[in-house]
Amino acid sequence: MTVTSDGITCLETLRESAGYKEGGMLDLAIIGGTVIDGTGTARRRADVGIKNGQVVALAEPKGLDEPAAKTIDATGLFVTPGFIDIHTHYDAQLFWDPVASPSPLHGVTTVVGGNCGFTVAPLVETQAGYLMRMLARVEGMPLASLEAGVPWDWRTFADYLDRLEGSIGINAGFLVGHSALRRAVMGEDSVGQAASLTQVDAMVRLLHESLAAGGLGFSSSQAPTHNDAEGDPVPSRAAVPEEILSLAAAVSDHPGTTLEFIPTIGPFSPEHIELMTGMSLAANRPLNWNVLGVNARNPDMHLQQLSASDHAAEHGATVLALTVPDTMRFRLNFLSGFIFDAIPGWEAAMALPKEAKMKVLADSEERGRLREAAASPAAGPLRGMVNWPPMAICETFTDVNRGLAGRTVGSVAEERGQDPFDVVCDIALADELRTSFSPRLATDEPGVWEKRAELWRDPRVLLGASDAGAHLDMIDSFTYTTALLGPSVRDRGLIGLEEAVHLLTDRPARVYGITGRGRIAPGWQADLVVLDPERVGPGPVHTRYDLPGGAGRLYAEAEGIEWVLVNGAPLVQGSNFTGERPGRLLRSGRDTETVEAGSVGGRSQLTAS
Repeated sequence: MTVTSDGITCLETLRESAGYKEGGMLDLAIIGGTVIDGTGTARRRADVGIKNGQVVALAEPKGLDEPAAKTIDATGLFVTPGFIDIHTHYDAQLFWDPVASPSPLHGVTTVVGGNCGFTVAPLVETQAGYLMRMLARVEGMPLASLEAGVPWDWRTFADYLDRLEGSIGINAGFLVGHSALRRAVMGEDSVGQAASLTQVDAMVRLLHESLAAGGLGFSSSQAPTHNDAEGDPVPSRAAVPEEILSLAAAVSDHPGTTLEFIPTIGPFSPEHIELMTGMSLAANRPLNWNVLGVNARNPDMHLQQLSASDHAAEHGATVLALTVPDTMRFRLNFLSGFIFDAIPGWEAAMALPKEAKMKVLADSEERGRLREAAASPAAGPLRGMVNWPPMAICETFTDVNRGLAGRTVGSVAEERGQDPFDVVCDIALADELRTSFSPRLATDEPGVWEKRAELWRDPRVLLGASDAGAHLDMIDSFTYTTALLGPSVRDRGLIGLEEAVHLLTDRPARVYGITGRGRIAPGWQADLVVLDPERVGPGPVHTRYDLPGGAGRLYAEAEGIEWVLVNGAPLVQGSNFTGERPGRLLRSGRDTETVEAGSVGGRSQLTAS
């Protein structure tokens, strides 16, 4: 018996010396650990036996009977199911980064992409440029990376899925996006134009084809912040309710499918609530919407939004809210202009190329116009995002701005005797617009964390909404899993560890009908995390310039995540990827089962076998 440098014990001669028959040895054993199985039941000491990518034995207390080719010693550590992130945008990134980093470093083993109506398939050849530019603008994916790192040589959704099959390190499935469907059928008319009945029929047929190929469901958005590269509303925003309901109805014909939607930003109107209820009923599937937050300045808004779930339930539908179990930290910059471009009067300036945008920000008259627009009542809730004095300077990139990171705009303005917005513009210009600024939001005031914990437990709510793979220079919510387990569970004591693991694993898997994942049990896939509960948490966030085309992104390793296994193979050891590619492309019907509207709710329903 030897111990390799990677920390896995290899039993090279045990098969022969023990006289075991072919097939009698486990591929891998995780011994000495405490198992939290994902169902919400109490932790227990158990060893985990793995063979052919599945858990085949869960032995307690005496341990496993079978020998194993490799062993991980988890003494003093916890073993949990792999975490499931149902709201990502890894659709493009998987071509240049098959492990979907950094999510697996934080224990994520399964992701769902294609959210918000934004997918890269189906694709008409002449529309690839539009989709790239749209994704760059609305989802913060660098255009240079999309151009250099993605082949764009498929046409159907089936072609796209086939390109990923067998090549990824993480389990990944994809919804079919409304904006991509509209663009493929309507071309330039998809922006701002109502679809004819013939065009709606064509979209429905294309959706049927995409779902039959393995698409996990249908996604769409009518959010006012979703604009394309020209500053126009993305294609899905031009759809009338009848079109959306027709597409939702197509979902009902395909097993193992679901719905995702963004109705608006802020409080729901009766029309929003009726539309989501109607979509769920038409598809006979749960619908989850993005994103629910708790704001101390508007403490009743989340209650009003959750009333959509109550209305849906009264009519036999299921509408669930998606929330991030962490503080949403935004790093805004003028280079992408995202969020800034939603301020009325800022749209045209933020859509300009970099050099032209710099000229606008350097012009005193233009600055005055932008300053007034940001302070106008028309900016609505975005005024809180652009309250300049308390805004933090997160990261700078030139010697001119050395020493400013970590300070507030207000302190620099006072030191320089300048207007705060002039300070923001001057700093950004010196960094060629790369400077990141973080708004001060009312998210950490007294009582807010307790209200959040109440929401996590609410049967109308799902945890997720990381947006991982999008807004690469703006948000770090890809750390939400380790942020929940460390700061919120261990440090704040808001909920128990078993409950937190259940919310990260079994609950999203059961709502999405993902078969064989989300729990540790014999016969289930060996998607596993080995973690240290005393150390688990997100590491420091920093910028890495490792994207195709030399673009940068926010990145963070995790603390206390010792091993991450996908389908029984180690994908992560500590802060490093192993080089394995054990992921499975998830296709509806093959890897998912049907969850009907009205059939999901609280934990007692979701943990039924």
